[in-house]
Amino acid sequence: MANPRIAHATPEAKTADAAIAGRIHVVRRVRVMLDADLAALYGVSTTRLNEAMRRNRARFPEDFMFQLTSAEHENLRSQIAISNRENLRSQSATSSRPRRGGRRYRAYVFTEQGVAMLSSVVNSERAIAVNILIMRAFVQLRRAEGQLSQLSDRIEDLAKQVDGHDQLFAEIFAALHALSQPPPVASRRIGFRPPV
Repeated sequence: MANPRIAHATPEAKTADAAIAGRIHVVRRVRVMLDADLAALYGVSTTRLNEAMRRNRARFPEDFMFQLTSAEHENLRSQIAISNRENLRSQSATSSRPRRGGRRYRAYVFTEQGVAMLSSVVNSERAIAVNILIMRAFVQLRRAEGQLSQLSDRIEDLAKQVDGHDQLFAEIFAALHALSQPPPVASRRIGFRPPV
């Protein structure tokens, strides 16, 4: 059996992680994934994914999944610059009827816990494999956020240490500049100087 760490380190896996990380958005200060993105990754239609979620509604409390408000939907749509025919398209766009150009219902979004629960509802090999990649992407984002926080704290500490030293550095540079200049030489008058 192949080592999962080695398999995860392949360039294809890193590309998949980056693609998944690009589909994770922040809404209501929580990292979430759109139902359309998850459906595409799982290989099912958005309608089928949402039907599976509704059949198992008890598994999806508000902190696992919620529906976007109209304002959130428009904000997210403008942030990720997507057209009506892409991720936020109509849930019935897969039907044989002509497309109406856009979703008729607000999108559902799933938190990390909701994605984990969703993989048990959409029970397929692909869903399990994709869910593993999604969980890794969430972990990487959390780790990067922690590193960014540490770096921010360190920069703040350095700023506090340097604060107040500006005037001292200015005085030191002025003294160094004065020392680097040759001493002024009094000009000597030419000619005879009588003793005084």
